[in-house]
Amino acid sequence: MTVIFDGIASGMLLFLISVGLSVTLGLMNFVNLAHGAFAMFGGFVAVTLLNRAGIPFLAALPLAAIGTALLGVLFERTLYRRLYAATHLDQVLFSIGLVFMSIAGAHYLFGPQQQPLTLPTFLQGQINLPGLDMGVYRLFLIVLGLAIAFGLQKMVTGTRFGAQLRASVDNPRTARGMGINVDRIFTLTFALGTGLAGLGGALGVEMLGLDPGFPVKYIVYFLIVVAVGGSGNITGSLIAALILGVFDVAGKYYVPQAGAFVIYAVMVAMLIFRPQGLFGRKAAR
Repeated sequence: MTVIFDGIASGMLLFLISVGLSVTLGLMNFVNLAHGAFAMFGGFVAVTLLNRAGIPFLAALPLAAIGTALLGVLFERTLYRRLYAATHLDQVLFSIGLVFMSIAGAHYLFGPQQQPLTLPTFLQGQINLPGLDMGVYRLFLIVLGLAIAFGLQKMVTGTRFGAQLRASVDNPRTARGMGINVDRIFTLTFALGTGLAGLGGALGVEMLGLDPGFPVKYIVYFLIVVAVGGSGNITGSLIAALILGVFDVAGKYYVPQAGAFVIYAVMVAMLIFRPQGLFGRKAAR
């Protein structure tokens, strides 16, 4: 039960970071391999606020998300927007270039070492139940992840912005004809995706670590979640992340010699039966 609980917490962290990639890749049809760089930025913002400014952990989290979202808006308006109509190869090459630039910048500013982060006292320790040891911070991740998943789903399906976003995704030309500012919707959507990446990066410092190589080490995991869940689908990303998190932790615990490959085996098996992902949908073009 403890392994399953830890796997759910790990999967929830994967969801918090990768759901932003699912938004930009699935809804906007933009291959943004620099998503991990935005998550790293959020992590560095949180660590800097905690260690140098003395801001409490719970206050640093939304500030990291907002700061990353603002950076995403800046990049979207100055760089990404120019490549919306470009080929996926151009988008991949561009975003990979941003990844290596972010790695060099982080290495220059913070050095190559892992960044320290001390959780507040109320998020440390464990809750011990018969047959189950629950880490308090992991329980916090699960609760927060479920709340964000619920909020995102309600936003997409039950708000005016969600209706405009779905219209812009399904048929941008018609949406423009109906008076919807598609460019503004996509800017806000990109900000949402990068902001979630920043929040996930800040939350992941304690479990995943944080160093300049973060975008390269974990981008494959984020892409696996999006591929298995179906790009652009929040529920799919959540379920896929939980499944992959449980199998990843269980594999590393029970078969440590091959545990790192379990997640890839699960991905291949699931995509054989559902090539479009668990809840895949056709992306807008």
